[in-house]
Amino acid sequence: MHAVMILVFGGTTEGRKAAEVLEEAGTTFYYSTKTGEQDISLHHGVRTDGAMDKASMVSFCTKHNIRLVVDAAHPFAEKLHETISEVVHELNLPVVRYERIYPPRDSDIIWIDNYSEVPHHIHSLLATTGVQSISKLKPLEAEGIKIWYRILRRESSITLAHQQGATDEQLCFYEDEDSMNTEAEAILLKESGLSGGFIEKVAAARKKGMRIIALKRPQLSYANTQCSTVNGPHGLRRMVERLLPEFYPLHSGLTTGTCATAAAIAATLAFQRPGNATSAPLPAEVPVMLPNGETISVTVGYGDSYAYCIKEAGDDPDVTNGVEVRASVTMDATPDSEPYIIIKGGKGVGHFTLPGFDFPPGEAAINKAPRQMMVQNLKPLIGPHTMLCVTISVPKGIEIAHRTFNPRLGIEGGISIIGVSGIVKPFSEEAFIDSIRKCMEVAKASGTNHVVINSGGKSERFIKTLYPALPQQAFVEYGNYIGETLKIAHQLDIRHITLGVMLGKAVKLAEGHLDTHSKKVTMNKDFIAQMLQEAGCKTDITDLTLARELWERIPLSQTEAFAHVVIRHCMKHCQPLLPNAILDIVLIDEKGKVYELKTKN
Repeated sequence: MHAVMILVFGGTTEGRKAAEVLEEAGTTFYYSTKTGEQDISLHHGVRTDGAMDKASMVSFCTKHNIRLVVDAAHPFAEKLHETISEVVHELNLPVVRYERIYPPRDSDIIWIDNYSEVPHHIHSLLATTGVQSISKLKPLEAEGIKIWYRILRRESSITLAHQQGATDEQLCFYEDEDSMNTEAEAILLKESGLSGGFIEKVAAARKKGMRIIALKRPQLSYANTQCSTVNGPHGLRRMVERLLPEFYPLHSGLTTGTCATAAAIAATLAFQRPGNATSAPLPAEVPVMLPNGETISVTVGYGDSYAYCIKEAGDDPDVTNGVEVRASVTMDATPDSEPYIIIKGGKGVGHFTLPGFDFPPGEAAINKAPRQMMVQNLKPLIGPHTMLCVTISVPKGIEIAHRTFNPRLGIEGGISIIGVSGIVKPFSEEAFIDSIRKCMEVAKASGTNHVVINSGGKSERFIKTLYPALPQQAFVEYGNYIGETLKIAHQLDIRHITLGVMLGKAVKLAEGHLDTHSKKVTMNKDFIAQMLQEAGCKTDITDLTLARELWERIPLSQTEAFAHVVIRHCMKHCQPLLPNAILDIVLIDEKGKVYELKTKN
């Protein structure tokens, strides 16, 4: 049986993100760039560089059993997109376009469809449209427009610029904002989207008082009915899971927050629908913008005065899998010009009874991120002077809540509506530990003798500021598997480890739990009380709900002492796993302040 193969056309930020998404599967794929100049680290991906025409692309796809093409190339790579379209049509392959996220078109910008539309009353121009565009702009020079070309400072780009007739005096380079030529009256940009730095370039040009001309991105189309478009990593993974289910051993799912948002969008659309037989049918899928800015399509359904979304957990073990998350809405007028959205919890959605959460006791257990998702997605659907009230309910929520940690956390009456990213990524324990090992091997291979391990994105963001000189590969995520990660470090003979940890995991680690997953261990208030006593703190924690509350409860003058007690206990359990290495433990509070303890061998 042939392996399932995917071919990615990259060379862009989107290409890099696509590779990261596919790496999660642990399955081989191919990554193609035109020049081979992109710096990208691949573990399972196989790199292939050099431009492909139609014949060579057909040959490659046939030879390597390509079953899916991901087009993550630059939006202005029109010839490549055209070739991909012809090939996938001929071979009857599905294609996923990984598109950029584009800001709305600003009316203060002069938008053009091609280079010939640059206004002829412009006397001088800074062109940032790439080295390939120089020959297309040369006719403007013949009409008397003075042009400077801003290109990458690399030998191949400079050579190509000279070949197209640009002189050294006309060339400037991408280094920083100050390298922008201030003599130019106007700047010419490509509509390159958020990842192309379009907003930052426009802001820099405005700061220098330059007029802004933007070349509109080409409209891509594929001669293939199996074409899908995504604009972010979560959407790409879900599309690959749909088109090639066997590529990922485990499939992703949706958080209850995403389900509630989708249901709320559908309920709002249904409420606004004209009540006549000629109305278009309500959509079976609605677009949901996730917290990272990308948009995915989510399946919804409709009942009597409500809409719903069925929670899919993918292959992540979750008691809420398959439950129906409902939303009902009402609208009213408000004197305020800005639309106003109220979010309530209905039957089956719990409510907070203890402090320490995003909202006070008595509020519905709908966390901050899902509320923000709902507001962000619903505001564009309603006009000014409108108040929208959304009620989220989960018919089986009360029953399911007994099988969660909610009762222990003081959440009563149902489940929580949660989710920070909007997507649930599944990992078997074996697969996750294997991925940690691979990351540690890459870190060691990068040549650094210092590896920083951390629990996730938030802690990594804070701890990176302490070690700006370390390469990206030196930062490895352990999730909950602290003990396994330290054992791997010892096996690989890594001689200097920094362990970054936030308080929720730290109080579990301090007690000796080297796997801090909430399904295996919960916060022990008696042990925390013991550590407080050791630190000389008399803080009352009888009603403590979450460990992070301690940062607010402990007097500022005593936080340092308590932090060092926690770290010392963590060190007692971690240091024996690294008998030949230096271990630093950094405890990070919610605002990014760090407390550190070092031991040297």
